[in-house]
Amino acid sequence: MTDAISPPSLETIESLAREAFERIPPELSKMTGDVVFIVQDFAEEEVLRDLGIESPFELMGLYSGIPFGERSVSGAAMDLDRIFLYRRAILDYWCETGEDLAHVVKHVLVHEIGHHFGLSDADMERIEDGP
Repeated sequence: MTDAISPPSLETIESLAREAFERIPPELSKMTGDVVFIVQDFAEEEVLRDLGIESPFELMGLYSGIPFGERSVSGAAMDLDRIFLYRRAILDYWCETGEDLAHVVKHVLVHEIGHHFGLSDADMERIEDGP
């Protein structure tokens, strides 16, 4: 009898994301405010269609929300800032590259925040290389 190995769960990916978020520089985490992590197996069809993505394996994450500097104090409350992490796409990438799963999740997290706030690739690389 062989032991079945279960892939990392939605909860495991969320836990890795929370740990990674705690380790990013304060100036980056401050931009996000109270961000909520949502881990799903795949992005919804509507999201993929809106982004022009054919395969759900092409999207590992997505930041949804209003940039910190564009929020209005007097305006009505909008959607919460959310970072979606798509487990199956992350695991597919992880298996293909052999990289450490925590590193892959941190990479996706930093890039979703970075793209949303207009950071350069060099800025995001510096953040990823940090502690």
